[in-house]
Amino acid sequence: MRTMKLAIIGCGGIANGKHMPSLAKLSNVEMIGFCDIEIARAEKAAKEYGVEDAKIYEDYRDLLQNEEIEVVHVLTPNDSHAEISIAALNAGKHVMCEKPMAKTANEARLMVEAAKRSGKKLTIGYNNRFRPDSQHLHNLCERGDLGEIYYAKAHAIRRRAVPTWGVFLDEEKQGGGPLIDIGTHALDLTLWMMNNYKPKSVMGTTYHKLSKKENAANAWGPWDPEKFTVEDSAFGFITMQNGATIVLEASWALNSLDVDEAKCSLSGTDGGADMKDGLRIHGESFGKLYTTNVELNSGGVAFYDGNSESDADLEARLWIESIIHNTEPIVQPEQAYVVTQILEAIYESAKTGKAVYFEDMTL
Repeated sequence: MRTMKLAIIGCGGIANGKHMPSLAKLSNVEMIGFCDIEIARAEKAAKEYGVEDAKIYEDYRDLLQNEEIEVVHVLTPNDSHAEISIAALNAGKHVMCEKPMAKTANEARLMVEAAKRSGKKLTIGYNNRFRPDSQHLHNLCERGDLGEIYYAKAHAIRRRAVPTWGVFLDEEKQGGGPLIDIGTHALDLTLWMMNNYKPKSVMGTTYHKLSKKENAANAWGPWDPEKFTVEDSAFGFITMQNGATIVLEASWALNSLDVDEAKCSLSGTDGGADMKDGLRIHGESFGKLYTTNVELNSGGVAFYDGNSESDADLEARLWIESIIHNTEPIVQPEQAYVVTQILEAIYESAKTGKAVYFEDMTL
């Protein structure tokens, strides 16, 4: 069996919480290199997940000179995604970059161009595509069960769950708050279900309202209003070239009980679907309206349902298999580029109070 030699750049929360545990389950992957600006984190990761002689790096440029490394996972703050990913592609490595693709649309475009020049694969960590409900709904959409999907909502609403660690509240390093952090997942899911990557215009608003409050209730403890430099909520109204409409909502803190994250609602000519209370498919049949709650458990016996693969595990496995078998990754960089363009347009519209219109975006 072909074994991929892989390296991790950025050994922080997302590396430990998602990527390294999933990669460690794959028999066709060896993690041979670990890099972090805090060398102790790279050492810890190497000890827990690396091969016996795994190498430790403080500078990603040194890691990229290692010709043994075939695949790199870029798991750093948003402002370095493009720089490191492009350098890795230019060094002949396949690249998995965590979401969002980049801080700006221009950086995302340069990443796509670098992948094309290098002939190496590039994918983005939109792991919510790999959930059972997402996979099933995408299959239905591909089969045409909903008909033409002309209206959709992308949901990423938290009532009070502001991440107070790391650089999440730093606009310079992240490029934004909940919109670029969790709104990006909801938008990616929605565009993927619609198979529509041709936006026409965007109107957007962002708010810095609850971020100003001191000693606020929060899942991870109160935030420091002085350090909360990103928006606390953002909303977008997106029209597509074929006339379809998408409403995107994202918040870390909002006085709302309508809380959903990384989900979408779809309205088509032949039916609708939403993920807001499990996966529900609805429509009209023989003159009657119906709603079907989809049972996503495959129906095994107690303590064993035949499938223990999480969305992160499936994402990692299919990514590595796409390299080994030379097939397209599930998340294609051109798709992620459009997500970044729309997010950037929402921020731009919010600043100017004007709509943002898209030119031809063919790459």
